[in-house]
Amino acid sequence: MINTTNEGSKLYLYSITSVAILGGLLFGYDTAVISGAEKGLEAFFLSASDFQYNKVMHGITSSSALIGCVLGGAISGIFASRLGRRNSLRLAAVLFFLSALGSYYPEFLFFEYGKPNMDLLIAFNLYRVLGGIGVGLASAVCPMYIAEIAPSNIRGTLVSCNQFAIIFGMLVVYFVNFLIMGGHQNPVILKDAAGVLSVSSESDMWTVYEGWRYMFGSEAFPAAFFGLLLFFVPKTPRYLVLIQQDEKAYSILEKINGKTKAQEILNDIKATAHEKTEKIFTYGVAVIVIGILLSVFQQAIGINAVLYYAPRIFENAECLQKGFSTKE
Repeated sequence: MINTTNEGSKLYLYSITSVAILGGLLFGYDTAVISGAEKGLEAFFLSASDFQYNKVMHGITSSSALIGCVLGGAISGIFASRLGRRNSLRLAAVLFFLSALGSYYPEFLFFEYGKPNMDLLIAFNLYRVLGGIGVGLASAVCPMYIAEIAPSNIRGTLVSCNQFAIIFGMLVVYFVNFLIMGGHQNPVILKDAAGVLSVSSESDMWTVYEGWRYMFGSEAFPAAFFGLLLFFVPKTPRYLVLIQQDEKAYSILEKINGKTKAQEILNDIKATAHEKTEKIFTYGVAVIVIGILLSVFQQAIGINAVLYYAPRIFENAECLQKGFSTKE
């Protein structure tokens, strides 16, 4: 039973913010799942008969989710305002789920199972873009939801937990990929004198045709769990005020903050809930430029290359080390 005393219920607050934080975990999970799957995926499409899969195509395929991230981030504000924060998170959960199942079984309805071709490659990338849109939505709406639910004195702490969940999601999926691989080995990809890639006949064919599917498909479980839990969390008080549902907003504030502070916080929300139409450079060009450059530099250091190709990087480093040892 939820405590609605003058102090509010910390359990209620932490339970609903924990659900929102799961969106951050899925953000990290979807971003890093490609790391364990990309080599098997490359080997799979190298066996296509109607086109020659190459490194450029593989780079696009590995990073295709980022296209969705851009789209999801761009539309997140519109969805958060029109659908609400909670419904936007529900949409993100659906996109994560569909992307996981579609990436697991891209042949669904239209293609023969296990027979790679150009159309199948396009379909796979579209499923990854769907997941990317979910990432873009979650990256903006999860911290927004938490910030609008949390009391001001612990708001920063709870919002920062979302960032922790993103990194934790990346860590989790590395272990999930490791467990899925089990005793299997990544395929051996050869390059001939003309630079054409092919899969060695000695490769473990399970990783070529099955392994990468299970890695992508594993995301369906946390995505479904996230979507289910979202039916048990409320809309944020600020959004309820924006849609003229002050009584519901007060009820949620009362559960979180207690009766004493609920009305005071509601009045503050109502005083600041109206939309402002200020010019984009109201606070100066430097503020906007610095904010954009921080994000640019964060990506420019090459962190995504490590996230996507960490297993291959360490594998190549091990081969290089063995080569030096042999020469010695």
